[in-house]
Amino acid sequence: MANYTYLTQGGYDKLRTELEELKTTGRQEAARAIAEARAQGDLSENAEYDAAKDAQGMLELKINEIETVLANARVIDESQLDTSKVAILSNVTIKNLKTGKEMTYKLVSETEADAKQMRISVTSPIGQGLLGKIRGDIAKIQTPGGALEFEVVDISI
Repeated sequence: MANYTYLTQGGYDKLRTELEELKTTGRQEAARAIAEARAQGDLSENAEYDAAKDAQGMLELKINEIETVLANARVIDESQLDTSKVAILSNVTIKNLKTGKEMTYKLVSETEADAKQMRISVTSPIGQGLLGKIRGDIAKIQTPGGALEFEVVDISI
C-alpha cells in the first residue's frame, strides 16, 4: 500500500519546479564538475573527482526522492475541506492551557512543513495530537519537552 503525501496545489507546483531545476541545471553542473576533475589527471588519487561523483550521487538521490513524493502525491482542494474538525490543511488556533498563549498553525504534509511560517507537519507530535479534534477539545500532547495541553479555539481554512 502506497504512502500518500497530501499537498496543496502550491506545494505540488513548488516540488515540480524544484525537480525540473535539479534535472536540468543540477545535472549539468554535476557533469561539468566531474569533467573538470577528470581533466586533472590520475583518477585513483583525485579527491575532487571523488567529491564530484559523490555530489552527483546525492543529486540523483534527491531527484529520486522528489519523484517518489510526486508519484504518491494527492493534491487537496482546500475549498472542499470540513472545518468542523482538525484535518490536514486546517488552520488551527490553539491555546496553551499552562501559559494562556494562543497560536495559529496550518497542518501540512512533512514536505511543506516550515515552523517559521507556522506550518507544522501532521506527523509531528503536535500535529498528530490535534488531528480529529473539534472546537473546545483539549489536546494532551506528549512532546520531547514534556506533556502539553492545548485547547482548540478555532478551525478554519
